[in-house]
Amino acid sequence: MQKPKIIAYLKPTCGWSQGVRAVMRKYELPFEDRDIINDPNQRQEMIEKSGQMLSPCVEVNGKMLADISGEEVEAYLLANNLIERNERVPDAPINQPCAHEMPQGAPLSFKR
Repeated sequence: MQKPKIIAYLKPTCGWSQGVRAVMRKYELPFEDRDIINDPNQRQEMIEKSGQMLSPCVEVNGKMLADISGEEVEAYLLANNLIERNERVPDAPINQPCAHEMPQGAPLSFKR
């Protein structure tokens, strides 16, 4: 099976971006990891190609998947027969937001 050509527009430390990277490692897929935070040209290219500003965006064989999680990338690759399912466990969560986007618990209240 020929491996797809993948360009991933990612943030260096975002949970969603780490999920996309984890899927690439799980399936041993080579991909271009384009840093949209430290390279404004990559961010602009992502916006032009995807038509929107949210990330991650992953281009697979020329098809842009905009604002997508690792879980959604994996589902797309499987549905389009671009990879074969394996039982390896990803080395990072594949459907988790960035830490600052995580829901916060209710504050504790101690009553006397």
